Amino acid sequence: MVSKIISDEENPISASSTKPAGEQYNKEVGDKNKSYTYAAPEKEKVKVKVKLSEEKINRIKEICELFNNDPGELINVLHQTQQAFGYLPAEVQEVIAHSLNISAAHVYGVVTFYSYFTMVPKGRFPISICTGTACYVRGAEKVLEEFKRQLKLNVGETTEDGKFSLSCLRCVGACGLAPVVLVGEKVYGRVSPDGVKAILEAYKEQ
Repeated sequence: MVSKIISDEENPISASSTKPAGEQYNKEVGDKNKSYTYAAPEKEKVKVKVKLSEEKINRIKEICELFNNDPGELINVLHQTQQAFGYLPAEVQEVIAHSLNISAAHVYGVVTFYSYFTMVPKGRFPISICTGTACYVRGAEKVLEEFKRQLKLNVGETTEDGKFSLSCLRCVGACGLAPVVLVGEKVYGRVSPDGVKAILEAYKEQ
């Protein structure tokens, strides 16, 4: 349950209802052009203070309701939400946690466990390098270093123009093609450092 909601003017509103936090929140807010701080209950020991528009909160709620606000559907909710927003920042996780009546810490644990989920915005062409055992043994680390050099990025970052982002995956299940690189949904197999430039060139004009 939400302990309080604070508007941009920092006017606290008491929320004593025992209904799911996301529901209570939307009944208290009214101006769609404002952002609101969603304060986590102290007992959950979540220190993140969240600012989201009512429109975005309603979209997250709709996704949760598609799965009947069932905590057991958390991964499906996260998948749908990431498709809608592109990533899962702390504020989005917070609303999901309250809508499903689970702790924000639990949602965070799932998001950080699965490499598919990201807490930072991805580029239009997200690049993922598999660093599983087979890929690593066959030179994935050198491929990764070449991508970092060409894009001038570290893992987890996105280019300033929003075109490329760089991440690592534990395994993509294509060990016979190691080392493997994914650009969006497209799989590149047996990639060498010398082949990195050609991969990037294919997307630079798009």
